[in-house]
Amino acid sequence: MSTTTEKPRGRALPPLITLSEAAAERLRALYAEAEAGKLLRIGIKTKGCSGMAYDLSFVDGPGPNDEVITDRGVTLLVDRKATLYLIGSVMDYEVKPMSRGFVFVNPNEKGRCGCGESFHV
Repeated sequence: MSTTTEKPRGRALPPLITLSEAAAERLRALYAEAEAGKLLRIGIKTKGCSGMAYDLSFVDGPGPNDEVITDRGVTLLVDRKATLYLIGSVMDYEVKPMSRGFVFVNPNEKGRCGCGESFHV
């Protein structure tokens, strides 16, 4: 009688981050014009009343602590320190009458501050 030991299959993790079509279009435009030759890096920093905030910056290329993500034909970077906070997130681009910018739909968020600047998990 022989037995084999197989590793139990874990459930598949959702993608680290995905882009809405609006976010992909905006990044394509930025990469073609004002931020040509650069990539967007997404990180998390300590800030605001809830404790954490998204940190977006344009950089020349991936660093040693970056995850390279490509979605909808657009490449961006995620700081590895932020990956646990971002798993399953969707980055969108919203245009409102008085503002416009990238926003995140993050299933890991447990709450946000009143002004919407920071969040906690």
